[in-house]
Amino acid sequence: MLPSAQSMQLVVAVQAEQAGIELKVEAPGYPRAAVERLADEVKRSGGTFVELWRLPKLERDALRNSTFAGGRAYGGDERTAAARALEQHVSALATRPELPVPAAPPSAPATPPVAAVPLAEDDPRRVPPTPPGSPQRRGRRFAVRLELEFRTELDFVREHALNISNGGLFVRTAHRPPTDSVVTVDVRLPNGEHLQGEAVVVHVVDDPYSGGVGLAFLSDDATFSRTLDHYLASLVGGAN
Repeated sequence: MLPSAQSMQLVVAVQAEQAGIELKVEAPGYPRAAVERLADEVKRSGGTFVELWRLPKLERDALRNSTFAGGRAYGGDERTAAARALEQHVSALATRPELPVPAAPPSAPATPPVAAVPLAEDDPRRVPPTPPGSPQRRGRRFAVRLELEFRTELDFVREHALNISNGGLFVRTAHRPPTDSVVTVDVRLPNGEHLQGEAVVVHVVDDPYSGGVGLAFLSDDATFSRTLDHYLASLVGGAN
């Protein structure tokens, strides 16, 4: 499903009641059609599909810790072995006999059924639904004017970012790579630090004066996240 993948890593994690697989792919562009086909396959199988890069960092880290902690990593050339490990565990879950429910003591009163309580909005286990093709805005967005360089496979551009959040930024530019293309960004912060990583073009504004591109950060690097968090915290505190 991902013919443009340049490298791939898989993590398979099994638990008593479920199994999970994390797929990490590097590709020159965001393979939207392939991702949507994969999401449909997962949903039809009864599973849950989440694009981790769309989640705020805290939710992403919480989901990884609860689902993939202790998982086994496989390289892209080990896809068959990863699939076999996943299939074996899921098949075992499907054929496992149901455990008998202990009978209540005769004197015990009947327990009324308890309604399911939805998770709170800020519960780290809650994964908000994200419609395909419409990445959620993750966190507060700040108006800024930051020097920025971004590279595509063909071009190198120096511009200014006009707003930023922990999910991405908007760049006013006449150079507008197509939606779903992946670019390398280097944002110079006022304290001299740099945010360097990859981003995907999530929308393009075609206006001769105010047009540009909206970029969503893809970088999962700890240094990138720490630098961005510190900068956003300084904006909340009123620092320039």
